[in-house]
Amino acid sequence: MIEALLLGIVGSSALVLGGVLGAYWAAPTRFSGVLLAFASGTLLSALAFELFPEAVELGGLGAAGAGLLAGGATFVVVNTWLDSRVAAQAGDPTEVPAPDELSEALSGAEATQREKVKAAATDGVGPAVGFALLAAVTLDGVPENLALGVSLLGSQQAGEGSGGTLALLVAIFTSNFPEALVGAVAMRAANRSVGFAVAVWSGTAVLLTVAVVVGYGALAGLAEASLAFPLSFAGGAVLASLADTLMPEAFEHGRPLNSLATAVGFFVSFILAGG
Repeated sequence: MIEALLLGIVGSSALVLGGVLGAYWAAPTRFSGVLLAFASGTLLSALAFELFPEAVELGGLGAAGAGLLAGGATFVVVNTWLDSRVAAQAGDPTEVPAPDELSEALSGAEATQREKVKAAATDGVGPAVGFALLAAVTLDGVPENLALGVSLLGSQQAGEGSGGTLALLVAIFTSNFPEALVGAVAMRAANRSVGFAVAVWSGTAVLLTVAVVVGYGALAGLAEASLAFPLSFAGGAVLASLADTLMPEAFEHGRPLNSLATAVGFFVSFILAGG
């Protein structure tokens, strides 16, 4: 349990670092896009060589495949609902005399992570974090951190080395940092204070640290074969978030270096896994 907590703290510390940096520095969009591309590569490698193969080894292709599809479907349902909530907050641009770019984009329920955070931050919720904001910043992170806890448990029960868990930890760290950086910049652009941005990302770091411990502790008493579904479920959600959020934003903001950064991230994660 202590090891799971430490892993959670290390992985989620990137949220605090990114939040603090973004609160004081408006990072160029290309910089954040390249970081997201690198993070996408590390997550793809961890999924392809660690998470899903481990799930197949533990419970067979059927259980692993069912978990993967269920995790992806769950992410799509929740994310689509979140998009509709944010779009409703933005309003119908046809009913606004002079809609700004953000309102027009959100009204079509096609918001990027940056736009979701900015819209929620301007929702007038005061110092408390609105539900839409909390959902936007945790939707990607929860399945990643649950997967980290389950992966650690699976490695311990199988008596394997920690290379796969280390690769996943690096993947989560590198994805958390640019997301927090982008989110904090969006909050500051929405005239939120430095303290608000730092507090939100620090609170999110605590939540995601808990997710690692929950992923480890809640399943500690299960047999190895029973870990296949939750492990692949988390992997499916991560894969869906890659396709929906990380990689599209990396492509939009990180060109022309996004492809190279993705390949570098993939290779680094492969080496850490003991490729």
